[in-house]
Order: sequence, then C-alpha cells, then structure tokens
Amino acid sequence: MTITTDLPLDLAPTIRTRPPRRTAKPVAAEKGTVLIGLATFAILVGLWFAASHFRWTSPLFLPSPAEVVTQFRAVATDGYAEGTLLDHLGSSLWRIGMALAIALVVGIPLGLSMGLNRWMRGIFSVPIDLYWGLPPLAYLPLMIIWLGIGETSKILLLTLSTFAPVCFSAQAGVRSVPVERINAALSLGAKQWQIFTSIILPSALPEILTGFRIAIGAGLSTLVAAELIAARSGLGYMIMSAANFLATDVVFVGLIVIAALAFSLSAGMRWLERRLVPWKGKI
Repeated sequence: MTITTDLPLDLAPTIRTRPPRRTAKPVAAEKGTVLIGLATFAILVGLWFAASHFRWTSPLFLPSPAEVVTQFRAVATDGYAEGTLLDHLGSSLWRIGMALAIALVVGIPLGLSMGLNRWMRGIFSVPIDLYWGLPPLAYLPLMIIWLGIGETSKILLLTLSTFAPVCFSAQAGVRSVPVERINAALSLGAKQWQIFTSIILPSALPEILTGFRIAIGAGLSTLVAAELIAARSGLGYMIMSAANFLATDVVFVGLIVIAALAFSLSAGMRWLERRLVPWKGKI
C-alpha cells in the first residue's frame, strides 16, 4: 500500500510524556449529564405509572408497569411464540452479532482503502451510496426470493444495513488526517507501514468507532423489521406474534428488552471509546 500526499490525510505524531489529566470540571459535567438523564428516565416512568393508575387510557393500549413486569416473568419462564425470552434474545443477538462482525471485517479495510486510494474510492463509493439510500425493507423481498426465509437472507440484510456506516466512517477517518503529518513523517524517514499503523489508523479510529455506533442502531432497527416479516424466532417475531393477539403487555416486554439491548450496546461502545481513544474531544 502506497500512501500519497494528495490525500487529505494527516497525523503528525504528537509526543507526550504522559496523557493529559482530566480536570475536575469535565468530570463534574459528565456526572451532571448522568443525573439529568436519570431524572428524565424517572419522570417518564412516573408518567407511565400515573397514566395507568388514573386510567388516562385503556389498559389494552397502555398496560400498567405491574402487568408488564408480571408478563416479563411469564415470558422469561414459560415462553411465548415458540420460545422463551432468552431464546428470542439469543436469536436476535446471534443475527446482529454476525452482521456486525462481517461489517467490521470487510467494511473497515475497504473504507481505509477508499480513503487512501482514489481508484478504490471511485469504484466502491457509488454502489455503496446507491444501496445505502434504499430502506432495508425495500430490498428484503429480493433477499427472500433469492435466499429464502432462512438465516442467510436476514444476516445478509443486516450486514448491508451495518456495512455502509462502518465503511464510510473508516474512509472519513482517513480523509480527515492532515496531510502535513504525513509529510512530516515521510521527511523523518518513516516507512509506509509505519505511517499507516502509527499515524493513519490511530487517527481514523475515533471515526470508525462512531460509525460502529451508528451501525449498531441501524442494525437493530433493521433486525426488528426483518424478524417481523420473515422469522420464526427473535424479539421482532415475538412482538409481532403478541400484536396479532392484542397482547400489549408482551409487546411492551419486547420493546423494553430491545431498548435495554440498544442502551447496553451504546454504553459498551462509549466505554470502548474511552479506553481506545481517550484523546477524543480533547485535542
């Protein structure tokens, strides 16, 4: 791989004897943000309790928190729609995990190549742009026609929905590197692979992690939609089965589990960003 200076890449190695200390002010701001979030969550739960207690709407449309908790235990132990809650959660996690793994293994190298090489960028950017502009459900029927209603069609659909954010974020990360850093490293005698591993890749990592967080959200929304149409297991399938029988409390159980899953994955990504790119937002 040849790194040329016509690319808007840059990553001059900045030497620090030790990482900058976090001041008390940013830490206090982070704690304040967490407290605001917890207060907002408490208000929403309180409104839910009030709406069910004062019968602002029919329990058919808005079950009480107690009913949802009871149904959660029933689904977790006795199961619903041909499987327990753990079975449905495991099916959904396996599908989204496979799709994200494929998107990472293929999307990151391709995105880095597109950022480094104009030919790769010219060849792949248009096809990815064209399919990414389509809603995943628009080409889900084609997936089913070509590959059937098995796992292959769903995993391919999820891979397509998560691939573009990962690929384009890797490309954007490379293109955001200032070219002066590349030139400075070359003038100091750095090899091509040293520039890539020590300058380009670390600088692109924050963008890659951001793209991965976006891919998680896109994958989860596509996962539920795919399971609503062509699945015999999964959280989306459980929600659709419950909706067909007007079991709103089971629908709430599925929605809460999906929300908790999305929150957990997002929190995990934020933790990973703090460990891998602690300088993000500080320089």
